[in-house]
Amino acid sequence: MKPVIVFGTNDVSQLAAFYLEQDGVNVAGFCVDKEYLGGRELVHGKPIFAFNGLSPVKYDLFIPLYDNKLRAKKSKEAKMRGHNLISYVSPKATVFSSVGENCFIMENNTIQPFVEIGNNVIMWSGNHIGHHSKIKDNVFFSSHVVLSGNCVVEPYCWLGVNSTIRDHCTLAEGTFVAMCAGITKNTKSYTKYAGMPAKEFGNVEA
Repeated sequence: MKPVIVFGTNDVSQLAAFYLEQDGVNVAGFCVDKEYLGGRELVHGKPIFAFNGLSPVKYDLFIPLYDNKLRAKKSKEAKMRGHNLISYVSPKATVFSSVGENCFIMENNTIQPFVEIGNNVIMWSGNHIGHHSKIKDNVFFSSHVVLSGNCVVEPYCWLGVNSTIRDHCTLAEGTFVAMCAGITKNTKSYTKYAGMPAKEFGNVEA
């Protein structure tokens, strides 16, 4: 593997660099769009580069941005520039399924057999992903989410801490599931859900 540059300098990007280095990956530094450099030079002793000027021959990239749409946008830009995007799967996660590119799977996730995970998926620590479920691109799982078996999570969904999704449910594109919500039936696209059982409480900007 080439040295890796982590996109962003915020807490999530710093955390991603920490995980990578703990597992032996050579993190060469961080990057941001040129207009956001602002004279900063170092984060935790590592240099900050201009994303626009990075060499795809020299560096691989990891883009662990919190926002699903921004993560998707920057990943697309990186691919167009010829960069390879790595994924990180914690050795402390239990994973029986393949994982797409630019995914960030933290410790204590349990991903059962026959699960499909797309690109640009972030899973914070401690989630349960049930068998035969399909998680599509650009999705964010916070901690301790239970996704039961045979579920489908369409792109751009966001799942809050301790939320639960019943088996055989489909989360439509852009669904926002609030903390501790319980989804018992299919959702509507770009709609927010809260409560147990969950009810609609507004729209998400598409």
